[in-house]
Amino acid sequence: MMQVRSIDAAQITEAVKKLFMDMNYFIGNDILDALRAARENEPSATAQNVLDQLIENHQIAREEEVPICQDTGMAVLFVEYGERVVIENGSFEQAVQEGVRRAYIDGYLRKSVVDDPVFDRVNTKDNTPALIYTTIVEGNQIRILGGCKGFGSENMSAVKMLTPSAGVEGVKQFIMDTVKYAGPNPCPPIVVGVGIGGTFEKAAMLAKKATLRPINTSHPDQRYAALENELLEAINKMGFGPAGLGGVTTALGVNIETCPTHIAGMPVAVNICCHAARHKETVI
Repeated sequence: MMQVRSIDAAQITEAVKKLFMDMNYFIGNDILDALRAARENEPSATAQNVLDQLIENHQIAREEEVPICQDTGMAVLFVEYGERVVIENGSFEQAVQEGVRRAYIDGYLRKSVVDDPVFDRVNTKDNTPALIYTTIVEGNQIRILGGCKGFGSENMSAVKMLTPSAGVEGVKQFIMDTVKYAGPNPCPPIVVGVGIGGTFEKAAMLAKKATLRPINTSHPDQRYAALENELLEAINKMGFGPAGLGGVTTALGVNIETCPTHIAGMPVAVNICCHAARHKETVI
């Protein structure tokens, strides 16, 4: 049997701090490579210029270690927590929140979280609380997949409770309608995360997690992988283009995540992410 492993809470705090500072300064190679490829394929001079600026922006952010975007997002973590892990000198929740707090304060990242969603709306001044989704898995490690979700694109997201009779055409139509309604608002080129299955809230979580998956990967089921490619091609034919100024690069990628669902339902969620698709993973 695998041995129980003790991890000091301070180690988790430091790992989370570095995770969120790094993802705000250093865009992933999957996004940067996609932007460069899009630049080569863009016939529009205006779109070429926008993509050149985005690529230069990412290079400056990396070299000077400054945020890729002024909206440094709300911190979201998907955690695979090994069942043989014991946290010492604190709790996992406290350690993660402290890591996010230090990242946003020490890293000079904009604090965007308010304490009450409707009435008070007072800034918490450290970008906490982060949203933590935890799955217990075998092993004695903790794997954290993190993202910084800006709300220009988050506000363009949607969920719909389709019935099975809608079929794949209904799924495609809802995704296309959501992207068309979003138009230029989510700072294209975008990454489209799609969650299908589960329940109302599970579909939304799947869609969010889908935006954190590298766009140079595909769904393991070839049917969904083909659907990802079909949707990406169709979205790019909409013509919104980079910054909404026209062109053939409205989206860099479409990622679909799925899970089992009820016989009477087919929930579908679309989580749109802007070109600053910040995601990073660490293992403790």
